[in-house]
Amino acid sequence: MPKMLSEARIGRRVRFRDVQVLLAVAQCGSMAKAAVQLGVTQPAVSEVIAALESAFAVRLFDRGPQGVEPTIYGRALLKRGVVAFDELKQGIRDIEFLADPTTGEVRIGCPDSIATGILAPMIQQFCRDFPGIALRVDPIYIPTLEVPELRTRKLDIVIGRLSEPRPHDHFADDLNVEIQFDDETVIAAGANSRWARRRKIALSELVDESWVVPPRESLPTILLEEVFQASNLPVPKIRVATFSVQLRTYLLTTSDFLTAIPRSMLRLNACCAGLKALPVNLPIRNFPVAIVTLKHRTLGPVVELFLEHLRRLIKSIDVG
Repeated sequence: MPKMLSEARIGRRVRFRDVQVLLAVAQCGSMAKAAVQLGVTQPAVSEVIAALESAFAVRLFDRGPQGVEPTIYGRALLKRGVVAFDELKQGIRDIEFLADPTTGEVRIGCPDSIATGILAPMIQQFCRDFPGIALRVDPIYIPTLEVPELRTRKLDIVIGRLSEPRPHDHFADDLNVEIQFDDETVIAAGANSRWARRRKIALSELVDESWVVPPRESLPTILLEEVFQASNLPVPKIRVATFSVQLRTYLLTTSDFLTAIPRSMLRLNACCAGLKALPVNLPIRNFPVAIVTLKHRTLGPVVELFLEHLRRLIKSIDVG
């Protein structure tokens, strides 16, 4: 083949329809039959084959009274063409699958307190309504917009409490941040605890008590330390630090442990039904709960569908 036939030139000359016609002619063994199969005229098929032969500067089919038969050049092109055609058809099927809003996977990152509180009832209904959609929920504990899993496409969305308002968080530049509501932290104990029967509790009374809270990098614990320091009190000694909601709930409901917990979690999480917010005045700021996605990234239909239902759920419930 002449050297002048570069890949760029071939790319300009050969179209997807050309390959489709080439395959039809080889399968039918006749340009007339291929025209019938493709729903076009025989001259249109002949013109495509002639254009391909001109582009490659070789004869692709030998013509005879009984029809046409691929030459060695035609067989070589057909061998690669079939593979390319099949891959393209698979690509079309992949796009159709991805574009189906009822089939696929949504990858969500959020802290356990949101997963077991806000997400749990929503997921239950969502899975019943859309059985073809799989959900993956991964733990995210850092209370900033530094979410590498989102930027590396390991997660589609992140739902979390923000430790800094968006204008002050330098990680927010490439993110879409939708504030859903402001959450507050309360001090809670088991409903049968001696503290639960009190009508008024001074913060100073709680300094030497046993505390079970998330680790220090979590928002409830950060806020707990802030409020004691703001009141010129020693920071309580943390007896147990764990992200496990189940472990914290067990210790709170079976003993006199205290905890700092988001109010939304206390109201929405069935696991926390045995807990009670204590009448302690906490002069602290609230923190926004936000849905975070990556800017300039096209979300799949299943992700958009999930977000639509999540926003609707949050608007319908009392999270304050």
